[in-house]
Amino acid sequence: MEPLTFFGLLFGASTIAGALGALLGLGGGVIIVPVLTLGAGLNIHYAIGASIVSVIATSSGAAATYIRDQITNLRLGMFLEMATTSGAVVGAVVAGWLPGRVLSVIFGTLLLYAAWTMVRARWEELPTGVVSSRLAVRLRLPGAYYDPMLQRTVSYQITGVPQGFGMMGLAGLISGLLGIGSGVFKVIAMDVMMRAPLKVSTTTSNFMIGVTAAASASIYFLRGDIHPFIAAPVALGILAGTILGTHLLLRLRGTVIRRIFVAVLLVVALQMIWRGVAGTIR
Repeated sequence: MEPLTFFGLLFGASTIAGALGALLGLGGGVIIVPVLTLGAGLNIHYAIGASIVSVIATSSGAAATYIRDQITNLRLGMFLEMATTSGAVVGAVVAGWLPGRVLSVIFGTLLLYAAWTMVRARWEELPTGVVSSRLAVRLRLPGAYYDPMLQRTVSYQITGVPQGFGMMGLAGLISGLLGIGSGVFKVIAMDVMMRAPLKVSTTTSNFMIGVTAAASASIYFLRGDIHPFIAAPVALGILAGTILGTHLLLRLRGTVIRRIFVAVLLVVALQMIWRGVAGTIR
């Protein structure tokens, strides 16, 4: 494949990944890793290196918009980031010891579990009957935001702080291990365990994933897993898609976002597991 064609394909795929990443709080890595490994046939370690760069790009592009619109819960994000950054460093070190096939199966299995967890959750627009735990109140984690789709201010409560914090430690480990920003598990922790509205979960996840990825990026760079010719079009496409995704989130219902979230997880998870078991990923 000619270099310009390769560059263009990566840019186009990354634009779509960036839009979905900003919309769903996934960071784009959950899309771009399968695209680079399954579509372009790249070594998964190079794909993960490029994904780490894309995650930082998504977070930088989306976080500013979501913070400006006051949907992101900064206090919640900064508190949970203590768990994810620690896990990310450990995961990045472990990743260098595992072959591509193993990483692919781990990647797909975790995403399949995430999809099942989201399906079990109620298809609700906003959480109902939630009472903030004593620890959440002490940490001042509950908040409010204006939802343009519902045309009203939404006040919400937070519960399950220990469970959410524990899941964030696992999310950081997965981020460093698989280069996906662990947005999948961040969203699940806040949406399912801590009972935050889905829009708050996805936007706060977008804010957090860049910090988590940055904690492990230096390790991937020193190991030579970040290739400039791959990472450059990915980062540019991700930024372009992020602009589109941030506008879509403000105009869609939470139930629609949840359905898209589950569909994306199922498709990607099954593909990665199949390719890993078949041995077609290096």
